[in-house]
Amino acid sequence: MSAKNKLTLSVQYADPRLQETITRPKIRKWIQAALFAPAELTIRFVAAEEGQALNREYRGKDYATNVLTFAYNESEEELPEDAPTQADIILCTDVLEKEAAEQKKTVEEHTAHLIVHGVLHAQGYDHMDDEEAEEMEGIETEILAELGYADPYASERS
Repeated sequence: MSAKNKLTLSVQYADPRLQETITRPKIRKWIQAALFAPAELTIRFVAAEEGQALNREYRGKDYATNVLTFAYNESEEELPEDAPTQADIILCTDVLEKEAAEQKKTVEEHTAHLIVHGVLHAQGYDHMDDEEAEEMEGIETEILAELGYADPYASERS
């Protein structure tokens, strides 16, 4: 986790509702906190319809989900060691606003968590089994604490 890692960032607000509050400088700060290597990332905010279409097409799940990460070079074995992580991270505004309200968090807190989560996925972290989930959640909690946010999993652990 180093602010020294080079980041090429594109931020797209296909759904503009969070454009004024979830700003590019905040997004860059959250990403930098979760980067272990150089990266080329696109963060795209979408409404439920686009989120559902993407989740259906790429994961076979016919509902909008909070975050989708499309990591483009995680399975490439011939990449140079210094090749940047390349990924698109899609956040569904409708879902993240609903979840933030249900979890009694601010939209900013929840968005920071989902972006950190997506950036870790882009770098090869996963939560397919309990051990992986525990490791990934621990890293997320540590990064978010460094950024001044509460443990996003606290209610699940109590």
